Amino acid sequence: MTTKTGGGQVPAGYDPSRFPAFAVTVDVVILTMSGGRLHVLLVRRGVAPYKGMWAIPGGFKRPTETLGEAAKRELAQETGVDSASLLTQFGAYGDPGRDPRMNVVTVAYLAVIREVGAVVAGTDAAEAALIPVSEALNEQIELAFDHAQIVRDAVERVRADLDLTGIATAFVGPTFTLAELRTVYEAVWGVQLDGANFRRSVVTVDGWVIPTGRRARPGAPGGKPAELYRAGRMWKYSSPIRRSQPNERRKADS
Repeated sequence: MTTKTGGGQVPAGYDPSRFPAFAVTVDVVILTMSGGRLHVLLVRRGVAPYKGMWAIPGGFKRPTETLGEAAKRELAQETGVDSASLLTQFGAYGDPGRDPRMNVVTVAYLAVIREVGAVVAGTDAAEAALIPVSEALNEQIELAFDHAQIVRDAVERVRADLDLTGIATAFVGPTFTLAELRTVYEAVWGVQLDGANFRRSVVTVDGWVIPTGRRARPGAPGGKPAELYRAGRMWKYSSPIRRSQPNERRKADS
């Protein structure tokens, strides 16, 4: 005899209590550029375990919601940021002991956002802020759980995507200067790129950037404002810059 449930059938004699119980959580890594540096959105935990430590926004999945719905809810509740349409799964973590409360498997989500906007801590988060990624990766600040590894994996995912996709344009606005675009590559890869070579790579081949005929606002030092561009069609398929270019120099703090 079988019992139908949720569109399927439970085999006769099936006893779920024979299997160890575990919980499922979602964790969300939000990456953005600020002041020419790569930042990650973190929350300071207001409850145990790891009370007072920085962590990735996230929490337990409710029985009635999907993983994506849980990620959207936790991010909005803990930080006030709404980026549901940009969230993509990039990993799962289930090492025994990663959570002192019980056996917990977490599904990690990633979003690259040009402007995070106002960040407001809520629910069990005591504080929310943008923190330089280098501080998390170099252990200048200690993250709760295994969140340092999750942030590291998220950054490596974006580093790889810069080679293969147009994710660089997600860090900048609808219009941007070549210097702003180059800064994305430098910050994510931890390198310094030659400005002239970078310009040739993205401007001389049709389809990467398109001149808008407008210029950025004048900077404090004065001088001629930089030309503004918008992304062309080629970003849908690849990237004009490769990570192993001979003209790059590794930054000392990467």
